Amino acid sequence: MPYTPAPRDPKALPVRINLLSDTQTRPTPGMREAMARAEVGDEQIGDDPTTNLLCERVADLLGKQAAVFMPSGTMCNVSATLAHCRPGDEILAHETAHIIAREGGAHAALGGFQVTRLPGADGTFTLDTFRAALHPRTRYEPPQIVVSVEQTANIGGGTIWKKVDLDAIAEAAKAHGMVTHMDGARLLNATVATGISAQDMASGWDSVWIDFSKGLGAPIGAVIAGSHQFIDEVWRWKQRLGGSMRQSGVCAAACVYALDHNVDRLADDHANARALARGLSQIAGVEVQQPETNLVFFKPDGSGVPGAKMVAALRQRGVLLAMMDGRIRACTHLDVSAGMIEETVGLVREIVRAA
Repeated sequence: MPYTPAPRDPKALPVRINLLSDTQTRPTPGMREAMARAEVGDEQIGDDPTTNLLCERVADLLGKQAAVFMPSGTMCNVSATLAHCRPGDEILAHETAHIIAREGGAHAALGGFQVTRLPGADGTFTLDTFRAALHPRTRYEPPQIVVSVEQTANIGGGTIWKKVDLDAIAEAAKAHGMVTHMDGARLLNATVATGISAQDMASGWDSVWIDFSKGLGAPIGAVIAGSHQFIDEVWRWKQRLGGSMRQSGVCAAACVYALDHNVDRLADDHANARALARGLSQIAGVEVQQPETNLVFFKPDGSGVPGAKMVAALRQRGVLLAMMDGRIRACTHLDVSAGMIEETVGLVREIVRAA
């Protein structure tokens, strides 16, 4: 199921607390100022200095040879598989992975690839599960080319892949002649939560990207990194998909600002998520998955208020959340304060009492 916010109710209060997603962040005054001052050029011919700076910084951050600026994370995933695979190839990923559940079938539609769904708890799969899905390379079965992981696992609850598991799967994949790809949309949430550097987290993974329009607070953009050869091929697909831009430095400046100001503060979002989970778990009948980063999934059904009804009731009170796969998802970010978390818990308690 897609994200499902409550339908717009003309009697509802304006949204005051937006927990729908960390994509809901607005650029801060400092970020807007950086965008206005950005030095720009023609990105398509490699002449935008701010975009070039951003790509250099992300490549260094992730320990890769090169990087390219993209309009969206989805384009990062799609261009990566298009660069890595040929029609008929097989990609292995968790059954709830973004490339399966949130990208409109793009990998099949544009590349003719099949994605094999691997089961596992909280958006991750084990080394044994991965190995069990491997098959000999024969002409009877599709070539298994890519294994993809999502760090952090969104639908899994913002779960952090443990580095030991990432390393083990990457090693097994390489032994099987496969390429490794990391959907790192919220990778920096994982690095802030664990203290493990992004470079160490991404070691062993041939392609990896980070999103700037989620917790990092930029209005647009993601950057994918890998080898020089891989990035050259991604650039070809960026051109084909219409992602090549002109004075992209205006947007890239927001991402550079985010790297300088909005990474360490992700810890505040994690603290607010823990506070929200703690408050909700104290309400009778509300089942809460304890968060590892900035995503809180909960089910209020045991309180007598079904999830969809709870989302609608909160929307009437000016709080925006979403139903996702039968659960409510709340996402903390830089536009959500500790006071807003406390108010949200109070409103949920009030709705439950009224029921």
